[in-house]
Amino acid sequence: MKFSRILIFSILAGYLVWVAFPMAWVAYSSLKTDEAIFREAFALPAFGDLQTDNYVRAWREARFGDYFINSVIVTASSVALIVLLGAMAAYALARFYHPMGKAVFWLFLAGLMIPVQLSIVPLFFELRALGLLNSRLGLVLVYTANGLPFAIFILAGFFKALPRSLYEAAVVDGCTEASAFWRVMLPLAKPGLVTVAIFQFIGIWKEYFFAFMFTSGDAGAGVRTLPLGLANLSITSQYRSDYGMLFAGLVIVTVPILVIFIALQKHLVKGVTAGAVKG
Repeated sequence: MKFSRILIFSILAGYLVWVAFPMAWVAYSSLKTDEAIFREAFALPAFGDLQTDNYVRAWREARFGDYFINSVIVTASSVALIVLLGAMAAYALARFYHPMGKAVFWLFLAGLMIPVQLSIVPLFFELRALGLLNSRLGLVLVYTANGLPFAIFILAGFFKALPRSLYEAAVVDGCTEASAFWRVMLPLAKPGLVTVAIFQFIGIWKEYFFAFMFTSGDAGAGVRTLPLGLANLSITSQYRSDYGMLFAGLVIVTVPILVIFIALQKHLVKGVTAGAVKG
């Protein structure tokens, strides 16, 4: 028994090092010069020679400041719409009977099975017809539509798991359908809402494919997000040795995801387990 625990601990510790070390290496390499990165790749940077200027140049010269603002606007708007619309749709599908209710629910779930690459051509022409190419609003609408199936799948399980007696008590106390949803049922589904928000934030924050396809050319330069900026910086580094700035850009992209995940991880674990029980 003791040997098995030691073996499991060793495997988990090895996996932790395997996952965490590359992230740590990128973080401290972002504070080194290119010469130091190539000369002593795995050595820590000299304390008196920390290249914090890499972050300044990435933020200004590589326009990461503009990309960061675009990512915040697009991600925050998309996540808010996904959580709001997903909660309302999931509540209606989970709590009320309709002859077509199951069919609509499975229609939403079908969105999880269709590869996004198959939808790129019709989406492109539709956004072009609406004049939403190279715009933040176009990206927000695409991300919202793409995230709704997952949100409805998770939140429908939460609303089904909530006791119906709570809803009936709210109605008896004089609540309308809308107020019962907003004041009673929605707050009780907080773990599910947080779970959906975390997953969608991570997915949208690092999303590259849609952003690349719908914000191309000079017209889309002002609305590009961080993954596109990072890709441009990576391509530039192949022709001009500036890996310190590239690693600084990687850190700028990664830190918000780590902060959100660490701050809300307890809700994430609770939400995944609770939402997976009923569906």
